[in-house]
Amino acid sequence: MQAKSKISSIWKDSDAGVGYRSGISLHSHTSLSEESLMFIHKMFVFVPGLRQVFEHYERKSKSAGFELDFVSAHWRPPLLPKMAYDVEAGQIQKLGLEAMVSLTDHDTIEAPMFLRTVTSSRHIPVSVEWTAPFGVTEFHLGVHNLPTADGAEWMRRFVTYTAMPDDAKLLAMLRELDDMPGVMVVLNHPVWDLHKVGDEVHRRELVRFVEAAGTTIHALELNGLRSARENRVVTRLARETGHLLISGGDRHSLEPNANINLTRATSFREFVEEVRVERRSHILFMQQYARPWEQRMLHSTLDAVTDFPEFIAGWRRWDERCFHRDRDGVMKPMSTLWADGKAPLPLRAAIEFVRMGRSRTFKRSFSLAFRGSHDPAAEMELL
Repeated sequence: MQAKSKISSIWKDSDAGVGYRSGISLHSHTSLSEESLMFIHKMFVFVPGLRQVFEHYERKSKSAGFELDFVSAHWRPPLLPKMAYDVEAGQIQKLGLEAMVSLTDHDTIEAPMFLRTVTSSRHIPVSVEWTAPFGVTEFHLGVHNLPTADGAEWMRRFVTYTAMPDDAKLLAMLRELDDMPGVMVVLNHPVWDLHKVGDEVHRRELVRFVEAAGTTIHALELNGLRSARENRVVTRLARETGHLLISGGDRHSLEPNANINLTRATSFREFVEEVRVERRSHILFMQQYARPWEQRMLHSTLDAVTDFPEFIAGWRRWDERCFHRDRDGVMKPMSTLWADGKAPLPLRAAIEFVRMGRSRTFKRSFSLAFRGSHDPAAEMELL
């Protein structure tokens, strides 16, 4: 059956949800998801005049016997699982639709397993964003609605594969997942070169992967946190391969997903059937996607390093949600490094610099550094 992907935007069609029963939020992250701190390094490398500052403090750190590590260091999104669920459900309910939310933290199903014990979210699907190396690159696969009883075993297999990848084994696992009619596998932000192997190499591996995986990949994601230009490339790829397009907001901050799926389904299982069997998908881009891409990325970054006094104890300050190895190589919250006087000055300076991002001067510099990375009008004429 031919894929039928429809794309709407709320700023062009405020009544797009009329006639639908539910809204689906796919691909968003909670406080249980570990995220790279490489964005700090990128700030210093790309913002004019700051590379020299970073290199100075990096040398100073090494001379003091402390290795500044932006690869293993990580931060966690500010919203706890129930807060993340409520943010996503709330946006959908404001449209007059019933809400279904599929949270996909990196390589863990802890959030949905916990939320299934809470009355208001007990129907949440067991889902994950699986880091799947393939060839010389890696892809992120949104695996939605795993059987509850088998979720832990599938996670063990996912983690084992990521540590010891093998192309043939990945394709075999995808066939197994495809044999379960209630499971949906989405290729998240397909053209984004996460592994930094180079755009040309990544695209070549992407084509090879999509061809090899075939229909075991049930849809390609139009990502709410990536630029309209990149999403247009995904649209062309879907047209060439015959794959369905689907939403995926990729929310890490306080702002809800920038796109959702509209459906007449009354359960997530029915929605999966709509995607896999009927091959229908209606994606609705929300108002926040109309804002310039750089501003939205900056906003998300700022939420990572902002203090939230209203949050629970131990999760209020940005340095309680960011983690770095101490001098003994043990990963700890940065707040404990501050207390011991062991915090690396370059890292502290970098975070404080990022927090200046709410100033008008910073925003101008940031936009200049990333000029041309998106379409200013954010026009979503994708099909």
